[in-house]
Amino acid sequence: MIRFNKLSILAVAAFGFVLVSCDKNDTPGDTFDTSGTYMQNDQMGRPAVNTVFNASADKNTFNVTTPSAMGAIFAPKFLNNLVALDAAIKANDPTYVRYSTNALGMSPQILTTTLATDVLGVSMTGATSLATLTGRNLTDDVIDIELKFLIFGGTDGTKNPKLTSDNVNANDKPFLATFPFLAAPF
Repeated sequence: MIRFNKLSILAVAAFGFVLVSCDKNDTPGDTFDTSGTYMQNDQMGRPAVNTVFNASADKNTFNVTTPSAMGAIFAPKFLNNLVALDAAIKANDPTYVRYSTNALGMSPQILTTTLATDVLGVSMTGATSLATLTGRNLTDDVIDIELKFLIFGGTDGTKNPKLTSDNVNANDKPFLATFPFLAAPF
């Protein structure tokens, strides 16, 4: 006669559960369909560039254009929009200093050609910063940098002070000191 105690029955049940769980033909528990074709909907290496320099349908086209094709398509549009924006601001504000060269020494044509290709450069030897177009740090104040050093701040970043800040100077929550570094959720 075979005697089973509670521990033996529990061990047999656990072993049976393990054997059943190891079936190689299990289907995934999620229902996410990965068989379709997916489309890119947005890219934002340099935030706000698309928002400022493109209008209506061009915004969506920019978001799905391959970076290697962006410059040829968008640089002329960006230049036209920068010139128009510059003229409109000057017409409404006589104290406005017109764009001629930014803090990086870029003329309007060089700036718009650079920004029309939405990729981030990477500095292999120095500091990374959006302010020098050598990348982007998590802590970079992206909008202020774009306004101050790239568009409205002139050669030293001090021109047109009314147009060189969005006045949002800090994150709502501090960044984490370890990976993934992003601020904790609310």
